[in-house]
Amino acid sequence: MAKLLLIYAVLVLQHFCPSIAKPATFLQDFHITWSEGHIKQLQNGTAIQLLLDQSSGKVPYLVGCGFASKSKYMFGRVSMKIKLVPGDSAGTVTAFYMNSDTGNRDELDFEFLGNRTGQPYTVQTNVFARGKGDKEQRVNLWFDPSAQFHTYSILWNRRHIVFYVDDVPIRVYKNNEAKGVAYPNSQPMGIYSTLWEADNWATRGGLEKIDWSKAPFYAYYKDFDIEGCTSGPARCAYSPKNWWDEPLYQQLSTIQARNYRWVRVNHMVYDYCTDKTRHQVPPPECLAGI
Repeated sequence: MAKLLLIYAVLVLQHFCPSIAKPATFLQDFHITWSEGHIKQLQNGTAIQLLLDQSSGKVPYLVGCGFASKSKYMFGRVSMKIKLVPGDSAGTVTAFYMNSDTGNRDELDFEFLGNRTGQPYTVQTNVFARGKGDKEQRVNLWFDPSAQFHTYSILWNRRHIVFYVDDVPIRVYKNNEAKGVAYPNSQPMGIYSTLWEADNWATRGGLEKIDWSKAPFYAYYKDFDIEGCTSGPARCAYSPKNWWDEPLYQQLSTIQARNYRWVRVNHMVYDYCTDKTRHQVPPPECLAGI
């Protein structure tokens, strides 16, 4: 009888707090959304290769390929290891992001902007809430991300969103709803990644065009990890299973805060908050501290 009660309790918890906390695989957790012939599964589906050339698919005007998670998630942490396009990658964008795929979409973006050989790789982050974005920040990576795999993660909870590179926070976006700033907390989001041509803006504002003679361009992915609630906000209430809601994850640790300051002082190359041509008065979330 006690065993039956225990099983019943576990089932109840799984029903009301549906969550996932496991290493993901491409075969089990993702599907190809764009240009299937340009995505190759490796290592029994635990790793994949994305390929970009002029024969890649168009959706609807973009040349490239991509994949997405089979499920959507409400809060949590997602991460994957990526090895970016090496050499002359100018005009290419490798993206890893979360998106609600709705009219007034919520979206959390990593966009890795290709470079001319010898120049630093730049990562652009952006946050959309209820259809409004235009919150770009750019950071030059302090290593060659095409030489080996590095881990890129997004932590998303009710208090803040943190973008990590190898566990180093490069962007923190706080919940400032109390100040009238929209925050993505009402729509579950899927996980997406793409490799595509964006030479009209990606490298030096579009000055550097893609050199198709260097194609095909390759990006590699492995060690997918998804930890999040697999339902909407009403059923993703606070739970001991939702570790991302614990106080420990509501703010940066002392070491993380120190690393975050180091990134902003030494590697940030653009911040929409300080762009006077776009904002004569900084947006309210910038004044509140992001």
